[in-house]
Amino acid sequence: MIEKERRKEILSQGKPEVAWPGEPLLGGYYGEEEIDTVVRTIRESMDWKVGFGFICKEIEEFEKAFADYCGAADSVSINGAGTGLDMAMMCLDLEPGDEVIVPAINFKASAMSVFGQGGQVVWGEVDPKTFQLDPSDVERKLTPRTRAIYPTHMNGLSAPIDDYLEIAEKHPHPKHGPPKVIGDAARACGGGYKGTKIGKKGMMTVFSFHTQKNMTTLGEGGGITTDDPEVAKKCRALRQFGGGIGWGTNYKMTKVQAAVGLVQLKKLDEMLEGRRRVAHERNEFLADVPELELPIEPEDCWHTYYLYTILVPKNWAGEKRDRVVQIMSEEYNIRLCIANPPVYDSVPVLREHTAGQQCPLSDELGKRIFCPTMHPTLTTEENEYLCAALIEAVERVREEG
Repeated sequence: MIEKERRKEILSQGKPEVAWPGEPLLGGYYGEEEIDTVVRTIRESMDWKVGFGFICKEIEEFEKAFADYCGAADSVSINGAGTGLDMAMMCLDLEPGDEVIVPAINFKASAMSVFGQGGQVVWGEVDPKTFQLDPSDVERKLTPRTRAIYPTHMNGLSAPIDDYLEIAEKHPHPKHGPPKVIGDAARACGGGYKGTKIGKKGMMTVFSFHTQKNMTTLGEGGGITTDDPEVAKKCRALRQFGGGIGWGTNYKMTKVQAAVGLVQLKKLDEMLEGRRRVAHERNEFLADVPELELPIEPEDCWHTYYLYTILVPKNWAGEKRDRVVQIMSEEYNIRLCIANPPVYDSVPVLREHTAGQQCPLSDELGKRIFCPTMHPTLTTEENEYLCAALIEAVERVREEG
């Protein structure tokens, strides 16, 4: 922990002039290579016999490179992770009454994709240490109507995919066989699990290349990885107006995005090492602050620290947690991200859709969780300032009683 005299010295230098966002609007970083690539790709596309699309060598090269990076047989580029999650549910051909288990501590996108395709969302609790969908709760929530287990690799850490696959094998659907395991890796691109990359295991995994994510393709974009050739074929049909085999629309990534994606992919591990450096420093700076439960990294995982997830004690849930958030913003110009309270708290249509379901642990965690600014380019000095401010805020709330 940073000692009091050192904290005074750090904070005396003044707060940042511009507020630090809890979730930065650019998750990685760009350099001249990305800029040159954009310009070159645009110039090459000016030939009317070439143009910008649509399934071109840049897209094909990016898909192969991303599949190889994840260790998957195939990848399909798309215009965003939300699109990919919708496509995942389309691949299930859900029927009325079909259930999909989704973690309650989550962003709304995966649950909305189930709802949008006519399935029934079943909320699952998470492990309070890792914030990943709890396999024991999944097993409790399974019914003969369960079609899929739909974990989110929350905040940069892999979910325990093998556990879900084992559970699925033990509880086959009477018509469709073992429920499919589909990963939402919007926040966890590049993460590791049991010697593999996230994206190798399960029926399919959906990634985001949105501007805030671990790697980005000019603001929007996404990808799907799979080892199942039929899933890849269906996804390619869906993104290109059905491909002649059924319904579809335009879900494609652009040529320029794919060209930039190839550059970003080469930098991804470097950017993730930056995140890990910041997280490991932060672990030391915040060690032994009794009110802060810091993130963990299970032995079989390689955490990307998309967000640095902290819990306050149970008796600080709600009002005291919110007071820490207030002090950090008003006095130190650092905004804390609440990522994420239970989805049903913030999305009325999903609350109505799942009326009667109870997730008491998720309700509690949603009032205790917060995430300070995380970015791979944060300097040690900036990281130390953030941690000094956070310790001061915690001590203030402690003294306020």
